[in-house]
Amino acid sequence: MALLTFLFFLISSLFLSSQANLHLQPSRTQDESFTSILVSQQGLDFIKDLLINKAISSIIPLQLPATIEKSARIPFLGNVHTVISNVTIYKIDVLSSYVKPGDTGIAIVASGATCNLTMNWHYSYSSWLVPIEISDEGRAFVQVEGMEVGLTLGSENHEGTLNLSLMDSGCYVKEIAIKLDGGASWLYQGMINAFEEQIGSAVEIAITNKLKDGILKLDSFLQSLPKEIPVDDNASLNVSFVENPLLSSSSIEFDINGLFTERKKVPVPKHYRYTWQPSVFCSDQSRMLGISLDEAVFNSASALHYDAEFMEWTVDKVPDQALLNTAGWRFIIPQLYKKYPNDDMNLNISLSSPPIIRISKYNIGATVYADVIIDVVEAGQVIPVACISLKICGSGSVKIVGNNLGGSVKLDDLVMSLKWSQIGDLRMYLIQPVMWTLVQTVVIPYANSYLGKGFPLPIIHGFTLQNAEIIFSSSKVTVCSDVSYSESDNLNQLRIHFE
Repeated sequence: MALLTFLFFLISSLFLSSQANLHLQPSRTQDESFTSILVSQQGLDFIKDLLINKAISSIIPLQLPATIEKSARIPFLGNVHTVISNVTIYKIDVLSSYVKPGDTGIAIVASGATCNLTMNWHYSYSSWLVPIEISDEGRAFVQVEGMEVGLTLGSENHEGTLNLSLMDSGCYVKEIAIKLDGGASWLYQGMINAFEEQIGSAVEIAITNKLKDGILKLDSFLQSLPKEIPVDDNASLNVSFVENPLLSSSSIEFDINGLFTERKKVPVPKHYRYTWQPSVFCSDQSRMLGISLDEAVFNSASALHYDAEFMEWTVDKVPDQALLNTAGWRFIIPQLYKKYPNDDMNLNISLSSPPIIRISKYNIGATVYADVIIDVVEAGQVIPVACISLKICGSGSVKIVGNNLGGSVKLDDLVMSLKWSQIGDLRMYLIQPVMWTLVQTVVIPYANSYLGKGFPLPIIHGFTLQNAEIIFSSSKVTVCSDVSYSESDNLNQLRIHFE
């Protein structure tokens, strides 16, 4: 039963996921979605098998609230009164279970389950033949077999969050066996057996009520999920849901905005290039998850860091430190050395616009427009002497680093032009090799040190992508992967108990 809680929590947490050899077709919505969440049947089965024991442990021991009483008048014996109390479920075993999404909702069924209970019994009778009341009491152990528990859930989007509703639920008990202990239990076994139907009904009602309570708590939990996930001090990932979940016979798909935004703001951007593309397929149909990212996700990160003024820095150390002294430029820019002989230099690099990311079925391309201001440091004073505009073209590769999507970039082309100069005209063909070297040895390593760490795919702690495969398509990167699980205190802390 509590499996449902874990299932939906994990689905809500696996924001950047889709199906393995599954169709990644975002729903056409008014508010654009740039990341699809699609969990395959294999993924649902993995979650179910992994978490069902933890789910059961969240409801046991479960004490049934009812005290069952029965009175009867027996000829020649008199009045007989029997009470069963403190009925407690202390063990549940599930032989088989399944999760099945469909057009009307998500069905979760546990069948062939067994349930073990303990209870107290008390027996008393009085008769005109015996002037005093005779009583006995003890403990009983109950075995419930052939129990089937099922429910059907519906979910819809409401202003970027998911509302969960219980469409149907039930519990059916097939057979009960009662074994008494204590007192003259052998004498009363037959009478206690008459309570089987009432005990079975109490178990069915208790479990059904726990299902309803659990769904209400789970719905409240889903309402409290944040619409943005912090990535660093300045950036967050917009995880607002877009449109209702899409259910098929073998998968559940969610669409989220998925773009990087400024912290504490969750706008729905309208200006990113987004093209609806045909389905993307993973090569292995058995993969549990597929992570599909539109190039707009990368461009939103690029634009955000540009707006936060992260993309400018001063270079005062390079591998060939001679390049940061005017003596190293005396044959390249003679007038610079003549005016400022043997003075140290800085390079002030700033991007004139956010980097542009383009994804094709072959690779990832990036175009960066930057200005490099050449500064001379004379007597402690920084003097700008020239500004060169660069168009840097590179190609990148991506890789999985734990649960992060990381990568690297290499320089493919460099185009230069003189923007302004305080020292006259510059011979750009002489400066080109120096700038290429600076970009290759300073800018590219700096970018790769950041890209190598990657940004986190918001997967719950304890779960790790495994044997991931990366596929490029037009405007998208898709990661097809299985997942592995290791024990995590974080998962236990986030569990919603059926109390």
